[in-house]
Amino acid sequence: MVNSLPSHARIIVIGGGIIGCSTAYHLARDHKADVILLEQGKLTSGSTWHAAGLVGQLRSSASITRVLKYSVELYKKLHEETGLETGWKMTGCLRLATNEDRWTEFRRLATTARSFGMDMHLISPDEVKRMWPLMDTSDLIGASWLPTDGQASPSDITQSLAKGARMHGAKLFEGVRVTGFVMDGNRITAVETDHGRIGCETVVNCGGQWARQIGAMANVSVPLQPVKHQYIVTEKIDGLSPDTPTVRDPDRRIYFKEEVGGLVMGGYEPNPQSWVTGLPGGDVPDRWEFQLFDDDYDHFEQHMEQAIARVPALAESGVKQMINGPESFTPDGNFILGRAPECANMFVGAGFNAFGIASGGGAGWVLAEWVVRGEAPLDLWVVDIRRFSGLHRDRAWVEERTLEAYGKHYTVAFPHEEYESGRPRIVSPLYERLKKHRAVFGSKLGWERPNWFAPEGMEPKDVYSMGRQNWFGPLGEEHRAVREKVGLFDQSSFAKFEVKGRDAAAALELICANAVAREPGRLTYTQILNTRGGIECDLTVARLAEDRFYIVTGTGSRTHDFAWIEEHLPAGADACIVDVTEDHGTLSLMGPAARSVLEKVTDAEVSNAAFPFGRVREIGIAGHKVRALRVTYVGEPGWELHVPIAGTGEVFDALMAAGRPHGIRPTGYRAIESLRLEKGYRAWGSDITPNDNPFEAGLGWAVKLKKGTEFIGREACAAAAGKPLPKRLACFTTQDPEVVLLGRETILRDGEPVGYLTSGGFGYTVGLPIGYGYVRNAAGVDDAFLSSGTYELIVANERFAATIHMAPLYDPQGERVKA
Repeated sequence: MVNSLPSHARIIVIGGGIIGCSTAYHLARDHKADVILLEQGKLTSGSTWHAAGLVGQLRSSASITRVLKYSVELYKKLHEETGLETGWKMTGCLRLATNEDRWTEFRRLATTARSFGMDMHLISPDEVKRMWPLMDTSDLIGASWLPTDGQASPSDITQSLAKGARMHGAKLFEGVRVTGFVMDGNRITAVETDHGRIGCETVVNCGGQWARQIGAMANVSVPLQPVKHQYIVTEKIDGLSPDTPTVRDPDRRIYFKEEVGGLVMGGYEPNPQSWVTGLPGGDVPDRWEFQLFDDDYDHFEQHMEQAIARVPALAESGVKQMINGPESFTPDGNFILGRAPECANMFVGAGFNAFGIASGGGAGWVLAEWVVRGEAPLDLWVVDIRRFSGLHRDRAWVEERTLEAYGKHYTVAFPHEEYESGRPRIVSPLYERLKKHRAVFGSKLGWERPNWFAPEGMEPKDVYSMGRQNWFGPLGEEHRAVREKVGLFDQSSFAKFEVKGRDAAAALELICANAVAREPGRLTYTQILNTRGGIECDLTVARLAEDRFYIVTGTGSRTHDFAWIEEHLPAGADACIVDVTEDHGTLSLMGPAARSVLEKVTDAEVSNAAFPFGRVREIGIAGHKVRALRVTYVGEPGWELHVPIAGTGEVFDALMAAGRPHGIRPTGYRAIESLRLEKGYRAWGSDITPNDNPFEAGLGWAVKLKKGTEFIGREACAAAAGKPLPKRLACFTTQDPEVVLLGRETILRDGEPVGYLTSGGFGYTVGLPIGYGYVRNAAGVDDAFLSSGTYELIVANERFAATIHMAPLYDPQGERVKA
């Protein structure tokens, strides 16, 4: 019997798996919150109880690595608080490499680990054999060894977290199923259950494989897909010790861990099986408590063959049990955290892609902070639910893309690799035209976007490698065209909003760090900050009229930036935000000849005097009214031309015809990246994030501190501006032009690590690899500190001499700065 439920709670956590229990524990322990947890079955009865329990820590994001490291630290000591063991064993983890691409990947991972303060070793096959005598190492090139990884008991951890939550005042109820929500606009005021209604202020949806269905009750999209995941538990195998390292063998798509003298072995097949489908009615059953699917040895045979080849003793060992249960996966392989954009008071923690045990402790910590403070405590963009869009409401598309992501779980992570499923989905009016120009497309939030253009005689297709890829040469030609002549970019996928109303100017002045309420016709580059002074959004704001503003931001930031602005419009203000992305195609005309081309297709005056930088005008092109923004992200003069969507093709044709004498050519997104690196423009999500303030990023000039007006983050900015900065963003080039920089390479100053690159690429004008990264020093980083050091970069575990630059390598007038 369920004891009487309270009539009200400040926070209701839904789901009693490891994520829900961790969130309730941290809400109660760290914030003394009035919190209850509702579990429809028993604690752990969904996916948690049958998880394999491997705990790895290293991810490509420094923040997510920090989350996973927190999990390990929590699991080590939680039993001291609760008296319940977690089953934590720090056995370390071996990752095996059998080919050169994988070995290069591991060398880069070892560098990333060092950048993030972790100790990953690269070891020989002989060393692997000594650590794991039962393993056949004859095909190995080597392995990576992370000694602080390990394994734990999912059920034990969860029960320990649950006890800790109760100890700190949380109330946990089993056998209570959520049936709906009472809504007031976009807010939940109460949770309906099969045992009655509970009023609340905040809901945290940690429903695991049910999270999508729970979210749908409040019109919240949680794009995840349950996938059948199998592993076996063997009988005892002679020669295995309790401290045997866990093993990931990605080239064979399998993993191992020791358990009670035997092995747990599973894998990630390229032909995964969905559980429920993306079709209407394909829902997870309400009652699925401690249940599994039937054993499927036919499907699992591909893993058995690979496992026996790696550990021959498996051929003689008996199988004690096969576990075939559902795990929730997402379309990009990253989990889902944060405040739902559709509902003001629902937070989500779900879709952990078989990393739930590794992530559980840290995810509960950051989610609890997020719930209580209203902001993420660090840069969690890669897992933020607001990285998704309306596209992700299409369950069939989510299922298809998620299965591809699952199949890539252990494949080599080639730089710049694109997903192939569910494409093309969203195309601009120029899609067919650009295909005729031999465009090679990438996909961003469903939009097909030209990455580069293949010359005649070359197949228009990415060929991935760990070194320079097949587009390196053609990209250089696009880069030079923009630097020396003129290029035309299709950037129709840009997210575009309008903020309107009598109080629009005052509202945006409060939200934006720069002064945006200038006279109509002015365009402003600005950041939007959190209360810590971290950069949440990076965008341009054009004032069209006294009561109307036009905002342009990145494709991937569409949901996030819209929701952030909408949530921070002052209560009662006459101001609203409208998404107008699909109303306008966007053509960026950039290069020294841009003005010569534009003046051929319009009657408007576009001289520098009549149309200076930082202005917005309406001009006519090919019979269409075009919103022209004088701005650049490539370091050359140019315009963003925002065209009525139906007229995009005609305007493109007119510009191409007018530009032919000037050598115009269509250019792609990878050229934008190389061009902006030379100019020193920052990229949100890599160079500037919620972890970084504008002064550290060299963007203090875009903060209106001297105006004396209030804006979100002002207090933090004032504090940062008044004391030594603990880190500063700097530009680096390597003296060896063949080095491939991608980001996360370690920065050494006088031989000591001081940071890592946030982005990297190649500058074709300067002829050198370019990277940006923060140099850190607790005592402060000033110009003297930066200029006095001798620098190196660690790239794929090798040292390369590097030069630091405190100014852009390329100025707007085209004058090259010697590297």
